[in-house]
Amino acid sequence: MKQKLTKHLVEFSKTTLISERRRILEILAVVFTAIGKFVFMDFLDWRLPFVVFAVLAWGVYIYHRYSKEKNILKYWGFRTDNFKAALKLILPFALVAILCFFIIGYYQDSLNLTWHILPLLLTYPIWGSIQQFLTIGLIAGNLSHLKLNKTLIVFITAILFSIVHFPSKWLMLGTFILALFYGYVYLKVKNIYAMGICHGWLGALFYYTVLNQDPFGDIFLKYFI
Repeated sequence: MKQKLTKHLVEFSKTTLISERRRILEILAVVFTAIGKFVFMDFLDWRLPFVVFAVLAWGVYIYHRYSKEKNILKYWGFRTDNFKAALKLILPFALVAILCFFIIGYYQDSLNLTWHILPLLLTYPIWGSIQQFLTIGLIAGNLSHLKLNKTLIVFITAILFSIVHFPSKWLMLGTFILALFYGYVYLKVKNIYAMGICHGWLGALFYYTVLNQDPFGDIFLKYFI
């Protein structure tokens, strides 16, 4: 176990030799992606094209970095060896969150569960993983190597993630709490997959319980009907 941990530390030490310039550029790229969300998703209502473009564009960047630095995926948290450990930390939070969603939805009469949620449970984790990669992997990860206090980093990341979900007050509150918790998880166990899946499933349920919205109908079906 000790040898395995030492090996991982050696691997990570190689990937942490990332220039300060690259770290700053990555943070700026995330900021421009967030600005794009307001322009293309909120103002122009090009939600699906923007999400598809963002997923593909950042997917290309991830592959490009991987082709140059084989250890970068583990460094960012795209790994499976600690998936169970991350899941153990996330699962209690997720169960409490789901219970809260249904309680809130019941009292404000916003429960809107239809079969439309099923496609989102399959696809939303992809977008959720990219969002976690951007906010936790790049923002929090790069800020931590710029010698900022870890608690401050988690708080800054949560604030930024919340602002991106303006103007929905429920979404801003929910994503702020989620980002605070995920910041804690990421500093303990780096696993984008576990956080992305949880993000996707919680996000889908949030829309159909608390927000009384149908993203699948509003975003996907309008292209086919």
